[in-house]
Amino acid sequence: MEVILAETAGFCMGVGMALTKLDQLVNEPDGHLIYILGPIIHNPQVLKRYADKGVIMVHDPADVPVGAHVVIRAHGITRQVEAALRKRKVRIKDATCPRVKKAQLLIERNTADNGELLLYGEAEHPEVAGLVSYAQHGHFVFGSAEELARHRLTPDRRYVLAAQTTQDRVRFESIAADLTGRDDVEVTVLETICDATKLRQIEARELAEDVDFMVVVGGYNSGNTRRLAQVVAERGTPCKHVETAEELPLTDLARYKRIGVTAGASTPRILIDRVLSDLKSL
Repeated sequence: MEVILAETAGFCMGVGMALTKLDQLVNEPDGHLIYILGPIIHNPQVLKRYADKGVIMVHDPADVPVGAHVVIRAHGITRQVEAALRKRKVRIKDATCPRVKKAQLLIERNTADNGELLLYGEAEHPEVAGLVSYAQHGHFVFGSAEELARHRLTPDRRYVLAAQTTQDRVRFESIAADLTGRDDVEVTVLETICDATKLRQIEARELAEDVDFMVVVGGYNSGNTRRLAQVVAERGTPCKHVETAEELPLTDLARYKRIGVTAGASTPRILIDRVLSDLKSL
């Protein structure tokens, strides 16, 4: 059996930076408790490791005591939550991914002139909550072209189309082409999908064409990991999304000659290596 690992598998720049900031606080204690507001990244194994080191996860700014450290997760937070944190006089360390922060500011600037935000993304995702909080004149979140088609657009409004940074690039470009091709609405398209996400999805598609089976490693609650499995499946290549090596169906996989492996942007290298080791043992 040949096992091929995607070059882009594993931590992206934003995740690496976020964890580095949290590690600095953990490794250089100053007597103040360390909190994270929601999961710093979407990977349960990473979150458990930090919990074991004393990092406390909460979801309400009111639960962070005055004087404590609070790390803003890579997905970012809403403007309202950030304002609430600053009022509490806590020690904020902003670990928002630079790509997410850029998307927030682009949305704020481009919706200032009566523009309604049309956001392609997962309505319940924390990044999406943060992005739409920067829309100044209303927003509509949709997860498919069909859902957007049911949303009434009027000639007297200006629209701003953007995407969650980890969304599927090909689908977003198709949606953007359909909207900009209309004569009855004014639409500004923002480039908010992360370059690393684009490259990861392109490589996953290409690798899927060259192997008999694909394994995607990463948290089940990780949007970008789920989309990697989705783009592979759309190519028609059999695929299995796992969080850990223990979930691999090794007996079934033994019959394949070439297996490709990729991983989400929040998947630590140690989990990838364990998957590779178990596959190569076949």
